[in-house]
Amino acid sequence: MISNYQALQLTWFSKGKQRIIIKTTGKHRGVKLLATLDYAESKIVWREEVQYNDEVFLAFLVQVIKAYPSEKVVMILDNARIHYAKMLADFLKEQKEHLELVFLPPNSPYPKLVDGLWKWLKVDVINNVFYHTKAEIKKT
Repeated sequence: MISNYQALQLTWFSKGKQRIIIKTTGKHRGVKLLATLDYAESKIVWREEVQYNDEVFLAFLVQVIKAYPSEKVVMILDNARIHYAKMLADFLKEQKEHLELVFLPPNSPYPKLVDGLWKWLKVDVINNVFYHTKAEIKKT
């Protein structure tokens, strides 16, 4: 989730000369994103959602398959509960020639490629800014 307040980062400034003051409203707003990153082709498949659940994840998998209609897709995932939803079993069996899910071990020191995208977004794009609306977050 990219929220209106989570991108507040440490920054440097001369003693007594604070560079920025970030005013907030105290209300939590955000944009929930799911994404895959194809490093070889520099391609991102993403979708915005209101919530994360197994139905949303299934719809996202369908979207990814449509983005690569003639290729086998191997997705490297963390151990989020929605990635193991029982409702995915039949779909994954049907798509086994086209889609493979690979899970990193719990607390893996190896980040997923998409984690680099999230880091860039939070550190370089929305760093030290407070957004008052979801529309502002989306625009940025």
